[in-house]
Amino acid sequence: MKTVKVRKIGNSYGITLPKEVVERYHLLEGETVQIIEGQDGFTVTPYDPEFLAWARAYERTNTKYRDTLKALAE
Repeated sequence: MKTVKVRKIGNSYGITLPKEVVERYHLLEGETVQIIEGQDGFTVTPYDPEFLAWARAYERTNTKYRDTLKALAE
């Protein structure tokens, strides 16, 4: 568990992520992270539920039409 301070940034507030966290999750400046609220607080994560839905749809399509896509790629 890492401890960070909430800081005032203009009219908003923000937190600074430790370097080891940024490196572990391969985050880059300007990337978007999600804040998921729960009963015990919140989680900051690079996980994007919309991207996951897209990736699953792609996987289904890729599996179903594998031979067709392979032939088109040639």
